[in-house]
Amino acid sequence: QVQLVESGGGLVQPGGSLRLSCAASGSIFSINVMGWHRQAPGKQRELVATISSGGSTNYADSVKGRFTISRDNAKNTVFLEMNSLKPEDTAVYYCNLEQVVGLIPVSSWGQGTQVTVSS
Repeated sequence: QVQLVESGGGLVQPGGSLRLSCAASGSIFSINVMGWHRQAPGKQRELVATISSGGSTNYADSVKGRFTISRDNAKNTVFLEMNSLKPEDTAVYYCNLEQVVGLIPVSSWGQGTQVTVSS
């Protein structure tokens, strides 16, 4: 079992910044991928960014150059630094951890944290 707890969401004006954190606990293997996804009202959940335990990153085109994902492997924590926020970034942001358990890929999700970008 893996538990993911997100924090750092809130209300911010356009052009502002927020930093999301996600702490993972439980049965976590050293090789994994952590990431952030988001879901806006009436839309499907979409990938925002991922980072492997080795440090490789991947970003959605819509956030490249504005968002930065990082992680602290010792603390099983992933961060999302969001700059130059736009109203279209408004969504519930979900933390995700992907790992292989006994040759079976397992995906774990947090409860989500609301990010609202509005003046």
